[in-house]
Amino acid sequence: QVQLVESGGGLVQAGDSLRLSCAVRGRTLSGDALGWFRQAPGKEREFVAYIDWRVGSPYYADSVKGRFTISRDKTKNTASLQMNNLKPEDTAVYYCASKRGFATISQAQYNNWGQGTQVTVSS
Repeated sequence: QVQLVESGGGLVQAGDSLRLSCAVRGRTLSGDALGWFRQAPGKEREFVAYIDWRVGSPYYADSVKGRFTISRDKTKNTASLQMNNLKPEDTAVYYCASKRGFATISQAQYNNWGQGTQVTVSS
């Protein structure tokens, strides 16, 4: 059973940076995908970025491309989301999720989820 634990959220000002971490417990990821999703108040949860665990190839939503960077550390079994030039519209609860097999933006295909970490960006 994979357990995911996010950390690193907080309150920042527009233009600041934050780095979120996702610790993976219970199993060492190998042929898996790890994604970051977010849910803003009153909105549906949306895709942010994913990474193929084996080869490290990332993919981003257009709204964060060029500002966010997803990475993984296979030795530590952790993933990170570096968020630069944050905007008020980035305010949301951020979740990491994992699945076996190929990476996808479809959150319905991820079967392991963390509890989420709040990111608030003030203007």
